[in-house]
Amino acid sequence: MSSESRSEAQMALKGVRVVELAGLAPAPFCAMILADFGAKVVRVDRVKSTMGTDRLGRGKQSVAVDLKKKDGVEIVRRMCSKADVVIEPFRTGVMEKLGLGPDRLLSENPRLVYARLTGFGQQGPWSAKAGHDINYISLAGILGQLGRKGEHPYPPVNLVADFAGGGLTCAFGITMALFERSISGKGQVIDSNMVEGSAYVGSWLWSSRGMPIWGKGRGENVLDGGSAYYDTYETKDGKFVGVGSLEPQFFNDLVKGLGLSNEVSQFDDPDEMRQQFKAKFLLKTRDEWDVVFDGLDACYSPVLDYKEAPLHPHNVYNKSFLKDNQGRYSPAPAPKLSRTPGVDKVYPTPRIGENTSAVLHEVGFSQKEISSFIRDGVVEESKGSSKL
Repeated sequence: MSSESRSEAQMALKGVRVVELAGLAPAPFCAMILADFGAKVVRVDRVKSTMGTDRLGRGKQSVAVDLKKKDGVEIVRRMCSKADVVIEPFRTGVMEKLGLGPDRLLSENPRLVYARLTGFGQQGPWSAKAGHDINYISLAGILGQLGRKGEHPYPPVNLVADFAGGGLTCAFGITMALFERSISGKGQVIDSNMVEGSAYVGSWLWSSRGMPIWGKGRGENVLDGGSAYYDTYETKDGKFVGVGSLEPQFFNDLVKGLGLSNEVSQFDDPDEMRQQFKAKFLLKTRDEWDVVFDGLDACYSPVLDYKEAPLHPHNVYNKSFLKDNQGRYSPAPAPKLSRTPGVDKVYPTPRIGENTSAVLHEVGFSQKEISSFIRDGVVEESKGSSKL
C-alpha cells in the first residue's frame, strides 16, 4: 500500500464517513479501528479544551464545537445528516437532551448507523449510573473469576471492558450494521454496552464449566494460576517467561528444557512442581532460556514489555507494529486483509479543532457562516501543525 496518500489507498472502509463524539478509551478505540481500515473519522471535541485526552486519535480529524449553543447542535446535526456512522459515548439520555438522539437523526438520515457505546446500556436500573472498566466487568461476572487463589479479584487494567467488550465489540457491531445496510438500505441503532460486551467476550468461561481445566474456585484452575505448567516465572536477570505447556508433548519438552525429564510428572502436586520450575528458571537469564527453548516445542515465550515487543524478530518480520516519525511504536491494524488492508503507517492525531473550517465546508456551511461561528464561540479552530 502506498504511504504517500491515504485517500488513494484501497481499504475496506474507504468512503465510510464517521462522526465520533469525543469521549474516553472505548469510543476513541472504536473510531480508531474504523479509521485504520479506511473510514473518514471526524471527532467532535469540546471548545476551550487545552489538552485532548484521546490517545487513540491517529488518522482522525477534529472539529471543536460548543454543544451548549443551539448553533453548535445544528452543526453536529448537519454533520450526522451526511454521515454513515455516529458514535456517542455519553450516559443514557444525554444525546436526546441535546436534540441529537437517534429518533431525530435517523428521521433526517435513515441510512445512519447510530452506535451508542456506554457502560451499562440504554435501559435497566443501572443505565444512568457512572462506572469504569472495573465496575462493568464486576457486573458482567468476569472480575470475580480473575486472580490468584486466596487473593482479591484482580482487574487486568482496563482491557476487558473498555477495549474488548467496549470499543472492539462496538466496531464489530458497526461493520455488521453497515453490511446489513447494503442489503436493506436502512441504518439502525446499536446498543453497545460494556457489561454485555465483557460478558460476551467471556462466553467461554461459562460454556467450559464442565471441562477438567475449569470449574474450580478462582486461581485453582489450569488456566488461571492453578497449574504450574501454565504460568509465568522469573529469570536470573529479573525478567520473566511464560509457559503454557498443557498437552503432554509440550509438557515433555518443557521439562526437557529445564533438565527435569526424569524428576517431574504432569500429575505431580502443582505447588511442588511450581517450586521446582521456579528454582530452575532462576538459574539462567531470559535470553539464555530463549536459546534453550528455541528448538523445543514447549509453548514457551519470553514476557516482553512494550519497548521489547516491537523489536522481537517475529513481530518485526510480520510488521506487527508501526513506527511514527518520532520513533515511537504503535500496534498495527489487525487482522490483516489480503486485498484491502489497513493503514501501514502511523497517521497524526489532530489538534482539537484543527479541521473545523474544512469539515464545516464539506457539510455545506459557507465561509461567512463559519467565520460567524468562530467569532461567536460556537466553534473553535486550532492553528498550527498536528501533533502525534
